[in-house]
Amino acid sequence: MPEFVVNPDRFDPYKSFKFRVKWDGRYVAGVSKISGLRRITDVVEQRDGGDPNFTRKSPGVTHYAPLVLERGVTHDTDFEEWASKVLRHGAGFGKEVALKNFRKDIIVELYNEAGQLVLAYQVFRCWVSEYQALPDLDANGSSVAIESIKLENEGWVRDVSVQEPEEPS
Repeated sequence: MPEFVVNPDRFDPYKSFKFRVKWDGRYVAGVSKISGLRRITDVVEQRDGGDPNFTRKSPGVTHYAPLVLERGVTHDTDFEEWASKVLRHGAGFGKEVALKNFRKDIIVELYNEAGQLVLAYQVFRCWVSEYQALPDLDANGSSVAIESIKLENEGWVRDVSVQEPEEPS
């Protein structure tokens, strides 16, 4: 049986270099790197006193790893504005955090080489736990200045409405 249902001649997995991030119903400009979607479930070990010398294992609490988004520094302030909802310097007592809207759901989309959407994941209740406005600066270097945000989240699911597209020939 072919690995790909709609495109039976395809053997290669999707590449990791075509993707987009969306929040507040629009795409975020210039995101060049995203850490992987990862969840970890703790292992609970238990042994009764009369059991042989081994433990039984069962699933415990599940944790979702934070996402790190990186992009080149520009005049776009999306990263900074979101990070400032978690901590607003000088806002005054009781106004430091925008409790009403500091969390966002985001969507991570993966595209094939032809630019067709092939996978999408919804990531829930994200908030910025770390913001880097500027990288280390080096007068002897020749790299792009990168800003980044670290997003804590409360889980993610695959958007099953996104189906394998028929690839152009």
